[in-house]
This record gives sequence, C-alpha cells and structure tokens, in this order.
Amino acid sequence: MRMTVSRTICLGFLVFISAGALLLMLPFSVTGGGWGNPLVALYTSTSAVCVTGLIVVDTGTYFSTFGQVVILALIQMGGLGYMTANTFLMLLLGRRLKLRDRLAIQQSLDSSELAGGGSLIVSIISTTLAIEIAGILALFLVFSRDFGLGRGLWLSLFHSVSAFNNAGFSLFPDSLVSYAFNPWINLVISALIIVGGIGYQVIMEAFLWLRNRLRGNRCHTTFSLNFKIVISTTIVLLILGTIAFFAIELNNPDTFGGATPFNKFLMASFQSVVARTAGFNSIDIGAMGNASLFIMIALMFIGASPGSTGGGIKTTTIHILLATTRMVLRGQEEVLSFRRQIPPSRVLKAIAVVVGSGLLVVASTMLVSISNPSQGFIDILFEAVSAFATVGLSTGISADLSDLGKYVIIATMYLGRVGILLFMAALFGDPKPTAIQYPEEELLVG
Repeated sequence: MRMTVSRTICLGFLVFISAGALLLMLPFSVTGGGWGNPLVALYTSTSAVCVTGLIVVDTGTYFSTFGQVVILALIQMGGLGYMTANTFLMLLLGRRLKLRDRLAIQQSLDSSELAGGGSLIVSIISTTLAIEIAGILALFLVFSRDFGLGRGLWLSLFHSVSAFNNAGFSLFPDSLVSYAFNPWINLVISALIIVGGIGYQVIMEAFLWLRNRLRGNRCHTTFSLNFKIVISTTIVLLILGTIAFFAIELNNPDTFGGATPFNKFLMASFQSVVARTAGFNSIDIGAMGNASLFIMIALMFIGASPGSTGGGIKTTTIHILLATTRMVLRGQEEVLSFRRQIPPSRVLKAIAVVVGSGLLVVASTMLVSISNPSQGFIDILFEAVSAFATVGLSTGISADLSDLGKYVIIATMYLGRVGILLFMAALFGDPKPTAIQYPEEELLVG
C-alpha cells in the first residue's frame, strides 16, 4: 500500500495514541501502583491525543504526576496535530522540508498555501506557546491563592494547555463546577477556548490588524472570507447558545436554580462556549433538561473552525450549507457570502463532510445503544456526538459503558479528530483524475 499524505497523518495519530497508552499503563503513571488498566490507558490516550476530554476515571486521582504530565504532552501534541508536531521536530533536527512534507502540512492544516511550511509551523508553535503562557499567568492569580504556589502553578499550566487545545481535561473531580461563580476563571478559560477554536489563520489576521492599529497605521485592512465567516458564525452561535441555555435552565433547581441572575448568565455563557468542543463544565450536564442537551448536541456537532484545535463539522461548513440553502430558495445559481462567491468544490466538500459526519454519529450511536441497552438514547447520542466532535462533555455515562461501547467511543474520537474525509482518503487512496465526462440528466429532488 502506497503511503500517501492522508495515510501518513492517520498513521501518525495512531502512533501517538499507542505510545501514550503504553506510557499511561506504566506502574508509575497510576497512583495505585502496579500496571494500569489497558482499556483505561487506551481510552485516556485517545481522548488526550484527539483533544476530546472524555474520561472513564478521574484524571487528578487515578493518574500520578507523571501520568498527568504524559496526558498534558499528549494534549499538546494532539492539539498541534501530527504533522505540525512532526515537522517542528524535523526543523529542530535541521532537516529541510521536502515537497511531500509541505503537501502534508497543507492538508493537515486545511490550508491553500504551499510555500513557507517551515516558517508557518514555527509561527504556529510560537503563537500557541505565547497564548498558553498568558493563560497560565491569568489562572495562576486564582489557583495560587487557593492551592499555594507549586500546586497552583501546575493547575494553571494543565488547565491553560487543556483549554487552549480545546481538550477539556481537568484535574478537579467536578471539572470547574467549584468555580462556576468565579468570573475570572470563567473569563480566562472561555477566552482560551474561543481563541484556540477559531484557527491559526484567524488569530494571525486579528493580530496583524491589532498591531497596525497600535502602531498608528490607519490603512484599510481587508479581512479574508474565512476570517469573516469564522468570526461572525462564532459570535452568532455563542449568543444563541447563551440565550437558549439561560432560558431553558432558568428554573431548573439542579443546574441554575438558586443562583443569582448574573451567575445564571455566567453559567449559561460558559456552557455555550465549552459546547463548541471543549469538555469543561461548570454545572452537572446530566441534570440538564432534554431540550438543553439537544441544543448542546447541535452546538457540539457544528464545533469549532478550520485549522483550529477543535473538532466538529466546523463553522465554515455550516455557513456554506446555510448560504447554499438561501441561494436555492432565492433561485440563484451562485453561492455568495460577504460579496464573495464560494467555489462549487467547497460546497461539495461541505456537503460531504456533513453527510459523512452524520453517518459516523448514527453508526456510533447505534453500536453503543446495542451494547448498552440500559442507557438512555439521549445520553448515548450526546456521548457519540461529543466523541465525534472531540468535545469531551458527558451526561455521566462514560465510565458505565461496556467495553464494546468504550471501544466504539475510542474509534469515534479518532475518526472525529483526523476527519472523516481524510480517513476515507487514507482508506481508499487519493482519487485518480479521469478524462471521461458523462452526460447530464435531470433528477427530481425534494
């Protein structure tokens, strides 16, 4: 079998997952002594590399400090992506990038740029470290006060990396429930999640615009179509999610009940942010109503943005589908957005992503339901979508799933991280061009 770019990326993630599972099984990776449970190690490693956050054991108590360091390293490598991490190591070793390496970078980052692969990777690494360090310093203000300098620094480091990479791993047994009413923690974690979820290209465009403004350069800045779609769609989804959670859970005694209006808004906005592929929670997800769970499933399925650390079908995909629907309803033949025409190839790719992702979620939900008949359907669907979109939120059934159910969730997390289209390309090989053109024929639709 020829090792194509897509196969290299898929295999690279499997290597990371396998290495992480072996490390997490070591006796000094768990607190109880002795070798760790292989399934727990594989589940946790997959969740970390795929920056998901679904867990079957409590990370802060089951794993030792060494095990937590391994998980943190896996989150960082998984967030950067296999090709980014591998290329950075190549650059450190002084190797020059070949055309194949540049193609792999282009495909893994979903970028149209082929030149400057090395400088792009260095820029991504530098930006990532700068944002994570800022997050560490911000979180340290609270965690150092509550846990002391040493423990506070470790908690700040772990949660900053986990939040920026949209992983959702926490060292607290209740995630961030104990900080549900802390505006600073909510603000910092939310900011890290949002920045990590909008994608590197959007971050750099915003940085260049801000730098020009600070330098007094008032020249007109033309943002890319990707920037406009990502920012506008992200803002709309965050606002709609906040309003929906606030309205539905307003009088739920198990979630928002008893809290002040400000704290209710704080919890609603935080859950709207984390539903976009970061599995932290400040309330009991299992206590939310079915309407809230269904809205969260929709937000999780959409996910973050291209080129980011998050998963899902991506904000640009849902925007293209809505723009296409609007075009059809108006009887137009061109898909337009912000006075720009979207190429037909992107429209077809968006459709393929949604169909493939939907089929994956259906298959995962069906298999988990068959192997766990005692679990509720909405809980299983929630778990499957959370795994596919690499979110990490759960209604609390993760640890209670059967072994077969856990293996299905592991596979779903992996496929959700590498991307269903990339995996299919790796499985069947890259499409071959053909000179044959078949005649068109009308077909009834709808």
